[in-house]
Amino acid sequence: MSRCPHRWIAPCLAWLMTGAAPVMAATQTYEPLAASVQTALSAAVVGAPAPALRFDDPASGYRWLLEMSSRLARSVSDLQTRVDLLKMVHYEATRAGLDAHLVLGIIEVESAFNRYAVSRAGARGLMQVMPFWVDLIGTPSTNLFQMRTNLRFGCTILRHYLEIEGGNLTRALGRYNGSLGRNEYPDRVLAASRRWQLAENDSSPRPGLSVNRAQP
Repeated sequence: MSRCPHRWIAPCLAWLMTGAAPVMAATQTYEPLAASVQTALSAAVVGAPAPALRFDDPASGYRWLLEMSSRLARSVSDLQTRVDLLKMVHYEATRAGLDAHLVLGIIEVESAFNRYAVSRAGARGLMQVMPFWVDLIGTPSTNLFQMRTNLRFGCTILRHYLEIEGGNLTRALGRYNGSLGRNEYPDRVLAASRRWQLAENDSSPRPGLSVNRAQP
């Protein structure tokens, strides 16, 4: 098990007390960034206004929140925590040009919605972000166990990988998990994402991303 730095002792203890563990934790691989990319990513993770649902039709947003909260209850028992988390997920996903259901699928597979999850490789939080990203684009005060910070980093990192892979979602997810070229992780995330989608069309953004299976 990863050893917790002093400032993360309390979150790590909370994680241990839950008895939960990441389902398929990410091990993003460190890759040097060009100065321009590093600057752009650093700017992408800085603060922003309080999260809010981004729907053209408020009624659709309310329906989405109610339905997602009901589904999330099995993993997050506290109502206010669920609502706050869902608003953050929708805001950060939309901000990064991602589908909110995709982000929910990633969280389900990566951490089972345990905000204090820590993988054997040291990935942390809801979206299992590797600590080297803090050194690359964060600040000394960045706390990956803070829900909004973790979502901001996770969504920014996935958007970065999508741009590297020319919009190929399967390959971007492979990079996110450190399993580029294999289909197991992308398939699990995409299946989870489909389970989170509403039966009827909603107003969530659905960018035109290609989903191509890796070639053997």
